[in-house]
Amino acid sequence: MTEAPNSPWRLRDFRILFAAGALSHLGSNVGYVAIPLLAVTALDAGPGQAGALAALSTAAFLLIGLPAGAWVDRLPSRRVLVAADAARAVLFASIPVAWWLGVLSLPQLYAVALLNGCATVFFDVGSQSVLPELVGRKRLVPANAALVSLMAGANIAGRGAGGFLVQLFTAPLAILGGAVAYLSSAVGLTGIRPRHASSVASADRRRLRAEISEGLRHVLGSRELRALALTAALTNLGAQMINAMLPVLFTRELHLPAGALGAYWAAGGLGILLGARLARPLAARLGHGRTLGLAGLWFAPAALAVALIGDGPWLWVAGVGWFAAMTKTGIDNVLGVALRQHVTPDSLLGRMNATFRFLLTGALAIGSALSGLVGQAVGVRMTVWTGAICLAGAFLPVFCSPVRTLRELPVATTPLRQASAAPVTEA
Repeated sequence: MTEAPNSPWRLRDFRILFAAGALSHLGSNVGYVAIPLLAVTALDAGPGQAGALAALSTAAFLLIGLPAGAWVDRLPSRRVLVAADAARAVLFASIPVAWWLGVLSLPQLYAVALLNGCATVFFDVGSQSVLPELVGRKRLVPANAALVSLMAGANIAGRGAGGFLVQLFTAPLAILGGAVAYLSSAVGLTGIRPRHASSVASADRRRLRAEISEGLRHVLGSRELRALALTAALTNLGAQMINAMLPVLFTRELHLPAGALGAYWAAGGLGILLGARLARPLAARLGHGRTLGLAGLWFAPAALAVALIGDGPWLWVAGVGWFAAMTKTGIDNVLGVALRQHVTPDSLLGRMNATFRFLLTGALAIGSALSGLVGQAVGVRMTVWTGAICLAGAFLPVFCSPVRTLRELPVATTPLRQASAAPVTEA
């Protein structure tokens, strides 16, 4: 079957980015399940420590998220991605080595979580910033749909497999598998053709603080981008308050095996996958912005069912609620990311993405910390309820903003980097 002219699959470098991203997401999601389970089961971590571990995994976005965007705008994108995945491979490999030597401790897991988060900052900002350069703006929606579908598939395979790998082979071996996936991704990314030595010419480089401020003004000064950022941040806050407590809830209150937790998280991946597949046809029928606004009304309130999690049928009820809430997230990840990439000048892509990642992943860090504090003070159940309420209402900023009235993506007004660099290669 002949691919459409605007299909990103015609582009060799996009295919490489997609394949490497599949391995990288697989490694991340195996670790997402295995590391907290290792802390709870092998190192006797309590709710506060589980929350701290989850917070440290995302704290890097608060610490270096904004300057990372300016650095990414200055550095060759391919080298940033390769270095980030290589660093994550080494960090993950240190955990099974310490376990086999009998010296594994919670401080080491904390350090790995924090440093792995730092590498993830650069990988996430770099991969979102390089995409318009690789595929062109006309291909952004299908390219983002493919990448969000990939992320969802990795959530399904990685988190589902992660739970069962822990159950079958122990958590350290599962984490070693994640390290191998990261290393394979780093090797694959070396196949992307370099396009430019630096996104910002040396003569035009300004003080780092000025560049960061420009990115912040671009995002926070736009009603549309501000609404997208606030909705996504509230979504992350609520979801992370729930997720940080699930290892404790599943293993200590519900007495369920690791495979059940992996399957529950995999249901969320299925929801993201469905949302990614629905995004384009819904946008074509209803309009780009209207779909973003209405998706919250259709799916977000189902998040309240997550707080009903319990034995027997209540586990299924909670799973359906989680699936529906993540379907809305899948739609947002395709249409919202395409919108913000489309309206951002090329020279600001790294800083725009870093600002979003700072706000969104900062919300994850805050959610993890709040989860640990609330869980320690008033219990795991109340923490899950708090997160579910936040997740159910997160759609309101976009629903009440001008985004809801957008029929089509705004016309791009700035040239792509590729216009002055190597041409897009189709193969």
